[in-house]
Amino acid sequence: MIKIHDKTLKDLEFFTVLGQVSEHTITTLGKEAVLSILPFEKKDALKLELDYVNEYLSSFDNDNRIPNHGFESINKELKLLKIENTYLEVASLKKLVGISLTANTIIKYLEKLKTYYPNLNRYAHDIEITTAIIEHVDAVVDRFGDIKDDASPTLLQLRQSISKLKGKINSSFSTALTTYHNLEYLDDIRESVVDNKRVLAVKAMYRRKVKGAIMGGSKTGSIVYIEPETTLQYSRELNNLEYEEKEEVIKILKELTDYIRLFLPLLHQYQSFLTKIDVISAKAKYAKGMNAILPEISDEKELMLKDAYHPLLYLTNKEKGNKTYPQTISLNNNSRIIVISGPNAGGKSITLKTVGLLQTMFQSGMLLPVHERSKVCLFDRILSDIGDNQSIENHLSTYSYRLKQMNYFLKKCNKNTLFLIDEFGTGSDPELGGALAETFLEVFYDRKAFGIITTHYSNLKLLANELPHMQNANMLFNERSLEPMYKLVTGQAGSSFTFEVAQKNGIPYSLINKSKKKIERGKVRFDATIAKLQKERSKLERTERSLKENEKKKLSEAEKLEETNVKIQKKLESFQELYDSNQRLIYLGQKVNDISEKYFENKKKRELMAELFRLVQIENSKRKKISAKQKQAEKAKEKQIKQEADKKVEVIRNKKKAAKKKEVVIEKPKPILKVGDRVRMHDGKAVGSIDSIEKNKANVNYGIFTTNVNLDLLELVEAKK
Repeated sequence: MIKIHDKTLKDLEFFTVLGQVSEHTITTLGKEAVLSILPFEKKDALKLELDYVNEYLSSFDNDNRIPNHGFESINKELKLLKIENTYLEVASLKKLVGISLTANTIIKYLEKLKTYYPNLNRYAHDIEITTAIIEHVDAVVDRFGDIKDDASPTLLQLRQSISKLKGKINSSFSTALTTYHNLEYLDDIRESVVDNKRVLAVKAMYRRKVKGAIMGGSKTGSIVYIEPETTLQYSRELNNLEYEEKEEVIKILKELTDYIRLFLPLLHQYQSFLTKIDVISAKAKYAKGMNAILPEISDEKELMLKDAYHPLLYLTNKEKGNKTYPQTISLNNNSRIIVISGPNAGGKSITLKTVGLLQTMFQSGMLLPVHERSKVCLFDRILSDIGDNQSIENHLSTYSYRLKQMNYFLKKCNKNTLFLIDEFGTGSDPELGGALAETFLEVFYDRKAFGIITTHYSNLKLLANELPHMQNANMLFNERSLEPMYKLVTGQAGSSFTFEVAQKNGIPYSLINKSKKKIERGKVRFDATIAKLQKERSKLERTERSLKENEKKKLSEAEKLEETNVKIQKKLESFQELYDSNQRLIYLGQKVNDISEKYFENKKKRELMAELFRLVQIENSKRKKISAKQKQAEKAKEKQIKQEADKKVEVIRNKKKAAKKKEVVIEKPKPILKVGDRVRMHDGKAVGSIDSIEKNKANVNYGIFTTNVNLDLLELVEAKK
């Protein structure tokens, strides 16, 4: 039997999660069901629920989406069906038809795709599929929500009589209207409607001359509304027929309701089934929103959450566009209890709540936002003591309340318990409270319970270091900026960085130094050692990250080099083919040249032709017969290779030409400027003459003005003659 206390659910903000899940429901009953979710008490039921949610989640990523399960609540109708001699109105009947159609559609669909949704199909398999309710209601009620004329022979007869009688009423009224209008007894409006009946608008002075029933008059009293006597008789008959029609409709609805009453258990099943589907759907949609999965379920006591996110924090940050830091934490028989230490605002409490909330969600049939290689197990009880629990109502201090909680923990804690305690031992004298907390922790340890605690107490950190199945953990801090890195590392206690944080926040160093002298030297050394180890750990973490990044870069570069080598090899092979082809052509050219020289000397045509023919035959014997398409492809390939080679050769030629030009260009000696030379600035157009030269500077006269310019900036236009 699994039991999780209400206080734990509140501490872990489980009900807030339920509120978020309920936003994904589409029915009122589904929303109510989600808000009342509690952890499962039986393991088999829990595993089935997880399978249902996981299967529904998979439907979002394939082409086999489960049909819409929306329905209106039929609780009122179910209550009425339990009462004898009651009948359902048309609106209620349509609701029953709607829920039957929806349930039948989903059950048939799950049966059709049972290979995709085996567990959901098994869940729906025992629910009966029937169209009897739909057919019987459709036989009585039309698509506009009215009772059909042929719902019964009596109703058909009554409605036909009513239709005829209405015709007679209209005819008799029209006759009376014409008669009295000709006698000028009627007002200008001639007629009106009172109580859904057509009446004559008679002038008050002629009311005694018009036979019929007075139905009222105008506000001024100038008009009296009279139903003609001939029409009155037909109206009474119509009232009687309409009453009989109403009675016949009720009779039909009662008969139909009595028939539907036989399906009362099935209708209960339909509503329960669709409500359950709505809950499963909401859980699956919530899981999709935070990339949640179904981790491996271990039969052993083993909890390994890799890259686990706190759902509420993740969704809030996602909405704001902020980053959420995942945590990796593991509990097993070799490491049952973890003591997390370190400075405040580093993420200790969030880590503890993440584990507790994810475990509670899992045991309530929800998927978790963790890495796919995570493992989870079941705990019979989850105990928590998180936050400031000062009880004003019971006049209890925080510490008194915590002691009551510890007493409860001592009664309930065993090997199947997961306990979560935030700021363990606080609320009393540090020495005494720490000693008592240490004793409690030893008891939990001896009972082989699993748990996570956060603390600042050094004795608890030492205890975790000494006991084999307990370990320390800390939240990493940047040793320079003292900013939290929101990453949990196990195997080492965390320093509270008390004095470092104080110094960062502007507390004078003299006061910090004075504070250090007031406490035990050993404790300061211990805390300093932890801080030093933590800094070293941070450095190692950074080094490890850097090495991994370098390794990735090297692998990437190696892959690129490999690709380049393959490309170069292919090009070399292509160029080798081109080279071999060119060599063969050079050889043939040489042979033809030799034969030409021989013919030039002896002028023997027959010998020339014979040698040329022999040469052609030798070459043809080396050729293989290929199709025109293959020949065309080979030529195209050769052409492409030749073009590439020509491009590279052209580049080399251009480089050589450029090099030769550089060799040819001889720099002209710079002219020596003298007084009287006509000169101008390198970047100017105005020409002037040098008046005097002093210390590598010249006074240049431009006629209107003179200027002193560095000789290096001047160029000779015309030397002095």
